[in-house]
Amino acid sequence: MVLSALPGVGERLAKKITEHFGGEDEAIASLRSGDIARIAEIDGVSPKRALNLARLISGQSGSFLATKEAEKLHRSLLQDIVAFASCAATRERMQLMMPVENPSERRRKVSQAMKFEHRHSERMKTLSGLFHNLRQTRFANERYERVVVSKQPIDSFKKWCRVLQPGEGETWKDYTVFKSVTWIGSGAPDEAPDGWVILPKGTSTELILPERTIDWFRQNIRTLTVVADVVRMARSKQKTHPFLDEMFTHVVGLEHLPEILESIDDQGDLEVIAEVKDTLWKKAKGLEEQVNEEVAKAMDDAKMNLSGAELLEALSDGAAFQRKLQEATRDVITEAMEKAKQSMVEALEGTGVRCPYDVFATQWPAKINRKVIDQIDHSLEQKLKSGETEHMLMLAKKLAPLRSRCEDAVRALIGFDQWVCIALWAKERQCVLPEFVDHGIQIEEGRHVLLGCRPDPVTYGLGNAAKNGDQQSLALLTGANSGGKTTLLELLAHVSILAHMGLPVPARSARVGQVDSLHILAKAGGTQSAGALEQTLMELANVVSDPTPKLILADELEAITEPGAGARIIAGMLLAAESQDDTTMMLVTHLAPAIIEATGRDDLRVDGIEATGLDANLELMVDRTPKRNHLARSTPELIVKRLVERSEGNAQSLFRDILTMFD
Repeated sequence: MVLSALPGVGERLAKKITEHFGGEDEAIASLRSGDIARIAEIDGVSPKRALNLARLISGQSGSFLATKEAEKLHRSLLQDIVAFASCAATRERMQLMMPVENPSERRRKVSQAMKFEHRHSERMKTLSGLFHNLRQTRFANERYERVVVSKQPIDSFKKWCRVLQPGEGETWKDYTVFKSVTWIGSGAPDEAPDGWVILPKGTSTELILPERTIDWFRQNIRTLTVVADVVRMARSKQKTHPFLDEMFTHVVGLEHLPEILESIDDQGDLEVIAEVKDTLWKKAKGLEEQVNEEVAKAMDDAKMNLSGAELLEALSDGAAFQRKLQEATRDVITEAMEKAKQSMVEALEGTGVRCPYDVFATQWPAKINRKVIDQIDHSLEQKLKSGETEHMLMLAKKLAPLRSRCEDAVRALIGFDQWVCIALWAKERQCVLPEFVDHGIQIEEGRHVLLGCRPDPVTYGLGNAAKNGDQQSLALLTGANSGGKTTLLELLAHVSILAHMGLPVPARSARVGQVDSLHILAKAGGTQSAGALEQTLMELANVVSDPTPKLILADELEAITEPGAGARIIAGMLLAAESQDDTTMMLVTHLAPAIIEATGRDDLRVDGIEATGLDANLELMVDRTPKRNHLARSTPELIVKRLVERSEGNAQSLFRDILTMFD
């Protein structure tokens, strides 16, 4: 099995996943689509593990993000991007959006989406609104009354209905006790009983339990309506765009889906039969009253003239008199009853049930023949049962070939919505696709998009990607506290991560060297114990001495131990990193002079973010773009100066004395 070959997935878990999805192919398709919620439904699989499984299946191991800090920044960026997604399914799918070795295909799709958004912003908003109703497709979680009878075992259906295998000597008649039966293979009756479905061996599994197939479409009608709307868009003769043309490829083979969806609840003649059956007895009693009322009204004006001889005859022969009375009323009663019978014939039109001649049991007063009406009612019931089964099977046959195509289309449209989301995010964040180069990184007017405020644009570069004069592969970044050193470090990380994901970056322009990994080394939490220091140094040594292409962004590593020793250790690490041709590194530090002295070099690049003073509100005034080859002073003097202004009494006097020590 493919699943059991994945790291951390044994035979037992692979079996649980396969059973949950109904097959390994179905499981892999769902994992690749990023259906994290459905994966996490499996007992023993957490959402985090589900995400890792999905990433493994999609071939995105996350090895580019070489440190926890890099992973954290990646998550933060994704959180910002997915806020522009149309639906929860897209947000979930985009958790698979990891840096990849070859992002060219993603760049192509993103470029198309951004161009379409630029030229047709309203149509892009329409698409986003349309995709709001996209959901991952689901089967209804229920069991059905239908009993499946097959000589060959079909265990996969046992979770949805009862499955039986005929015993020796059993025939189909032994199963007539069940209301709904699907008989597969030989031994079936020549004429299917009401509610039965007769299928040959090897029939599509979608027809074995037709109720389930139909319910899938009903369960997912909201999402399938989105697919149908895309089909209608594809049919229109509007001017298209390569971006839309690619979307339309996802609904090929579903050209008739809109009409089929409209017919799911169209029962045709079954609705007529059901309505006639529901009103049959009311109709019959109404006809009875109608005949009696019409005859009574007609007879109000009837007269019968009898001679004396006829009166004497009536006295001597009552039967003769009755015959004369019948002759006098026959036409009136016959006409009323014929009219009533014709009304019943019209009521039964479209049901396939004929109206018997003897609807009435007596002529006067007119009485409905209850046995006849019972027969009509029974015939309608039989027609309804057989018609429902026939209609259900016919509908299932029509829908069965479309289900897998619809599933593929839904997954594809959720994937397509990613590019809609990214294009909308890129517009809002003023992003551009970067240029890939062989080494280094250069950003022009880059902006940190996660600050929660309007960021100051920064221009900065390292390595061959940078401008002339800035092409050193290694730099120390110095400067003011709260001046933006860590913000610049994170901005470089953002640009590198986004570029390797194939996505646009928040800058006016950017050049990014492709690397195998990004190492973000965060500030240490303070002086470490001997054991912890040893482990930290070992990890650092492995990173800086590794010859593979990488970008290292380190933030105040000197905090791992006392400043003097820290400067010497960092100096050694820097020299090791510099010796690797495919490594680019920036180190934020407050110990630049000591580090330079420890290296014995005078040509190391040192950049500085300078605080120029305090404004009227006593806030730091900082030029966020580093000055090249400039050792910037830190800000303790300015902080103390601000404290002098904001404190009073003895504290103010103390801070004023301290301030004089900076002169």
